[in-house]
Amino acid sequence: MQKEPLILGIETSCDETAASIIQNNGSGVPKILSNIISSQFDVHKEFGGVVPDLAARAHVEKIDLIVKEALKKSGKNFSEIDAVAATAGPGLIVCLTVGLNFAKGLSISLNKPFISVNHLEGHALSPKLHTNLDFPYLLLLISGGHTQFLSVNGLGNYKRLGTTIDDALGEAFDKTAKLLGVDFPGGPQIEILAKKGNPDEYTLPKPIINKGGCNLSFAGLKTAVLKVTKNINYEKEKYNLAASFQKTINEILYKKTKIAFKEFKKINKTKKNAFVVAGGVAANKSIRDILTVASREEKFEPIFPSYDLCGDNAAMIALVGLEKFKLKKFDKLDCPAKPRWPLDKDASFLKGAGVQL
Repeated sequence: MQKEPLILGIETSCDETAASIIQNNGSGVPKILSNIISSQFDVHKEFGGVVPDLAARAHVEKIDLIVKEALKKSGKNFSEIDAVAATAGPGLIVCLTVGLNFAKGLSISLNKPFISVNHLEGHALSPKLHTNLDFPYLLLLISGGHTQFLSVNGLGNYKRLGTTIDDALGEAFDKTAKLLGVDFPGGPQIEILAKKGNPDEYTLPKPIINKGGCNLSFAGLKTAVLKVTKNINYEKEKYNLAASFQKTINEILYKKTKIAFKEFKKINKTKKNAFVVAGGVAANKSIRDILTVASREEKFEPIFPSYDLCGDNAAMIALVGLEKFKLKKFDKLDCPAKPRWPLDKDASFLKGAGVQL
């Protein structure tokens, strides 16, 4: 009986050193044999954000150990690996280079194919690690660096329908948390604080809410939060502002997602419409709840990755590697790191992304 492909995935695009072993099992949903993630939280905490050089140094120090741990937990050995996949972009180039070079070295030593992976494609396909999902489907990718609506038409085939014209949603959460005095990474803490506050205490702006299609903007909201924080004196007021911020975000996503549903239907005729929400911010339960409501109202099936697969991880990188392996889409060892690598190659990566408002 033919052995199912076994893929090693490596992720070092930002501040997570990660390695994973997954195996195709013939059912359409691969088996995750290991998924090891080493956080650099303590390294960057005092700086209030990721310091690229420190992140790269931490990757260098940990990557060998993390890969060996992933292999050990999987119960496999290097000789059984069929291909090595690594994130090539987008991300911090000094960080990407660490994982990329390590993966290339393994590829040479094992005499196995090397596969470069777009980090965003990992997020886009991540639900396939736990559920069968047919193309096409609508994707809302929300993370610290990206906020986009995309039609996912197939492996390597994406059409961007909308994007943020300034801050990414995760960035807006982190900046708001910082203004409220919450330690980095503060985004996940906003939801916790919001549960203690009154969401109707502050009226915050919803930039381009009635124009720009399903494009989004968060810079004006962040500026409004800054102005409010200058007059906050009590802890309860912080809770109220966090709650008002969360409510505003939910209202923006609700309306823009409804528009994205219509745009998706214009270009796709499917019997069953699926809506995937992926990326680190997809772990926010309040956002999951409001997008589930919007989905059901428009007869879309809402699909979210499991919470442990929302943030940066190597299982999603291995997944893309597996899909490319099946099609024999291998890369040469001179493949470079790509700090900017859009999913939709026809979409501008410049600020504003070519959006006409």
